[in-house]
Amino acid sequence: MRKIRFENVSKKLDGEQVINNLNLEIPGGKFFALLGPSGCGKTTLLRLAAGLESVDRGKIYLGNQDITNTPIYKRKIHTVFQNYALFPHLNVFENIAYSLRLRGLKSATIARKVNDILHAVRLKEHELKRIQSLSGGQQQRVALARAIINEPEVLLLDEPLAALDLKLKEEMLIELIDLQDKFGTTFVYVTHDQLEALTVADKMAIMNEHGAIEQLGSPKDIYEFPSSRFVANFVGNTNFLEGTLHKTSHNLFEVEVEEIGMFDVFVPKEKNWMIPGGHAFMSIRPEKIEISKGTLEGFSNQLKGTVVDIIYYGRATRYNVELANGKGILVFEQNEEHFPQESIDYDDEVNLYFQKENVVLLER
Repeated sequence: MRKIRFENVSKKLDGEQVINNLNLEIPGGKFFALLGPSGCGKTTLLRLAAGLESVDRGKIYLGNQDITNTPIYKRKIHTVFQNYALFPHLNVFENIAYSLRLRGLKSATIARKVNDILHAVRLKEHELKRIQSLSGGQQQRVALARAIINEPEVLLLDEPLAALDLKLKEEMLIELIDLQDKFGTTFVYVTHDQLEALTVADKMAIMNEHGAIEQLGSPKDIYEFPSSRFVANFVGNTNFLEGTLHKTSHNLFEVEVEEIGMFDVFVPKEKNWMIPGGHAFMSIRPEKIEISKGTLEGFSNQLKGTVVDIIYYGRATRYNVELANGKGILVFEQNEEHFPQESIDYDDEVNLYFQKENVVLLER
């Protein structure tokens, strides 16, 4: 499967600049997620790739082929929309077979291809059912089957699970991963839901509110090592502390936070843009922080504060801790099943511990 590449692409809608000089390469044969806030231009980018919108400036390539002005029907790119766009007057089999019949394929060939895809999406026993009788997840699988049966090189998925409830959404995410593995098609998944993107993607891009690519990488790299404040805050929950940077040795720094104290930070060599004496933003994920009313050994950094809010999530408990300077810190503590945990309540004075390797210094 060929990669898809956007080269200096710009697009205005109703006089507003939605995408401006964007460059992005999506690897072939991978599950790629495009994550960003509502209105940032994600869907517009998909529509440009599909040929549903025309490019104002720039080029779009499928492999080495310039498809910028290629008609929709000549692009081996298909789209699965949020509303599925299924034909209500046709049953499951005929919905999937529709495009094959338009191409004039023989009935035996159509039956073989449709039966193969029905087995792949686990809908064989529903082939004669009307669309209205299917659940949301089953309708989604029909839409996927109808797109995949045309053997596209790229499958665009625009918020495809937005209408499903949480449990069904989790099930469909796993099914999407399995389908991409089975067919090897390049999947481009557009969403504003960080959990969906982190779950499905081999690689992902974060778009900011101005339609620019903020960071590109694997889900783990983007979550663990965000390049900016926007990415750190948009992808998951995080805590921000800011202060003055002091160098102590080759890769070790300290950040002095007013009214709080000094914190050890490990800075990889690739972040040599950090300037001692300059302003520093720190990002610390809530699950990287240990909370206790007592003393814990082996941690390089410690904070003190007061518990002002507790939310029980079942698998985890969220604590909101107020520091001496009035700032709040979030802590996510995994709830242990077999071992009694320390009892922490509202207004308790607590210590927060974290390692220097779990602090991310942000460039901007």
